[in-house]
Amino acid sequence: MIRPMLATDVPDVLALLTWMDDAPEREVFSPDARDPRELQTECEDNLCLVDVDDEGVLAYCALSPFRDGLVLEGPVSDGGHVQALLGRALAHTDGLPVYAFAAQENLPVRAALEGAGFAAMHTTDFYSAPLDRLTPHACAPAGHRIARRLPIAAYRELFKSSEDAWAGRLTWTPEQFDGHFARDDVRLVALLRGDQPVGFAELEFRPEEARADVTYLAVHPAERAQGYGLKLLALAAAEAETHPEVRTLRVRAHDHMKPARALYARAGFTHCRSIVTYMRDGDEDV
Repeated sequence: MIRPMLATDVPDVLALLTWMDDAPEREVFSPDARDPRELQTECEDNLCLVDVDDEGVLAYCALSPFRDGLVLEGPVSDGGHVQALLGRALAHTDGLPVYAFAAQENLPVRAALEGAGFAAMHTTDFYSAPLDRLTPHACAPAGHRIARRLPIAAYRELFKSSEDAWAGRLTWTPEQFDGHFARDDVRLVALLRGDQPVGFAELEFRPEEARADVTYLAVHPAERAQGYGLKLLALAAAEAETHPEVRTLRVRAHDHMKPARALYARAGFTHCRSIVTYMRDGDEDV
């Protein structure tokens, strides 16, 4: 039976999410929470659906706001009716586009998404490297200095000139900008020549997974092919080392980003996972 998630379903949904975590080929976009109270809080403002039988929850999915539409959490299923669960969720999209993310190896969920009208947009590959492979080169080039904050105008300019795929950040208010970089799990490492920023690396720390993620690496187009990318990765690794729990640095590149892939290979990163991004237009029939 497919129905809205109840508070009493939280332990079963957590068990299902843990089951997903146990195998990379089961990965989909899902709630961050792995604690009952946090999961219930995450689900309070979203449409959360479950497929249940007498034994408990077999499958889960949810819809939450994202960019210009909605994002699908899941579906995560250990024997549930994925196609029916998707159909029920998509009946509540109100004509908005829906995004979904699944591991490249998650063939059952990918087939279900495509059967529900989702089209693959691109694949994002992730690469990782131990910090000690990168940090020996962690110093500013001659004539440059390291900064851990940038004025919002300089940040926007570098971000926009490099790639504006995260256009939402370009509209951040000064309060949102300051709030983001005030977070304990976020860091910015920038390289400046004089007063002119030439690039930055933005990190998010995930100590529970012993890693830091480079969420964005920006080098101004006029400054490329001068080794700044390698230097920023080394500086990011050095910043990650300030967290004793962190052992590895992870980066990402979409399938069209050949220069970024070449950079990561030169720096000594190795491929660790691939995620396919899907989108379903808002005018698709359910």
